[in-house]
Amino acid sequence: MSKARSGSSNDAETVLEADRLEGFCHPRETLDLVGHEAAERVLLEAFGNNRLHHAWLLTGPEGIGKATLAYRFARFVLSAQAGEGVSAAGLTISDQSPVFRQIAALSHPNLLVLRRRWQPKRDRLAQDITVGDVRSLRSFLGNTAGNEGWRVIIVDRADDLNANAANALLKALEEPPPRCVFLLISQAPGRLPITIRSRCRSLALAPLEDRELLQAVTSALKAAGERAPDAEALKICAGLAQGSVGDALALISRDGLALYGELCAILAQLPELDYRAVHAFADKISARGAEARFELAMGLLGGIFTRLIRHAATGSGALGAEAELCQTLIRAPSLARWAGLWETIQRVKLETAALNLDRKNFVLTTFFRIEEAARLEEARAA
Repeated sequence: MSKARSGSSNDAETVLEADRLEGFCHPRETLDLVGHEAAERVLLEAFGNNRLHHAWLLTGPEGIGKATLAYRFARFVLSAQAGEGVSAAGLTISDQSPVFRQIAALSHPNLLVLRRRWQPKRDRLAQDITVGDVRSLRSFLGNTAGNEGWRVIIVDRADDLNANAANALLKALEEPPPRCVFLLISQAPGRLPITIRSRCRSLALAPLEDRELLQAVTSALKAAGERAPDAEALKICAGLAQGSVGDALALISRDGLALYGELCAILAQLPELDYRAVHAFADKISARGAEARFELAMGLLGGIFTRLIRHAATGSGALGAEAELCQTLIRAPSLARWAGLWETIQRVKLETAALNLDRKNFVLTTFFRIEEAARLEEARAA
């Protein structure tokens, strides 16, 4: 993550952005989108036929291009409104366009972005989007664009809306003004209130195929002035990223392959952990200023768990040495227990962040819980 302009188009403070990977372009600054041509056509045809629904729910796993598509469509709509040349064949807008530059700077008067705000006093991002953030809709919808102009609201992510914020957004979705489009981004739409989902047209985006993923990653590295790793490292990153460009770039830029190797080495010792290695790993990812490394490591651990559970259930899905780990760690009769353990770990992680608790203690407790489950698995197999 890196410093950039904050959560709404009228807010000039400098913030840390939750959806920006340090050293790479933000989705609103990204010119091209790979692998989602069908979703683009749906939006393009709806706009071209004057049948654009007032609210769209863009769904899919994290890092696959949902936000990039949202900003891409916002540029298209606002460029068409400004009389700039747009094509009926696609959503691409020149990066030299005034609209492109305004949206990249979050300064376009007809765009509002609702997202978690930077909290200077706490020196961190807010845990959710609040009702106060959503109330900015009232002035935005009342004072911008005029009756004939398009207005675009991007909610990135709708998953971050707290209960009061969701209720406030619902009121706007129930009585939308003319020529206004909401683009809600979500990786867990099932957790959104049914009242919000029912007022949106859903547009699901799938993880990228390996070929598309490598193309998007190579393009992002080039735009950032970074060299791509060798072909073997790229192949491993593609497998771990599971179709997510964001995850692949994080693996490459944050030494993710080394973290993954350390995780596999620790788990390979189960059911008896190497406590020295566990403490060293916990120190590395929980140190002050290592927030990005912590999130990457926990994401990698979550990916390992997901693949191990899938492999135990279906006989496929594990990567490399994970298959051998699965044979000794997770067996089919205990799938529900392992899935429940990971749900517990995820819940405690959220509580740790919300209450600003010690991350190292969380990491150690996580490994101790896994060790306990592994010992129970060994005892039942004996």
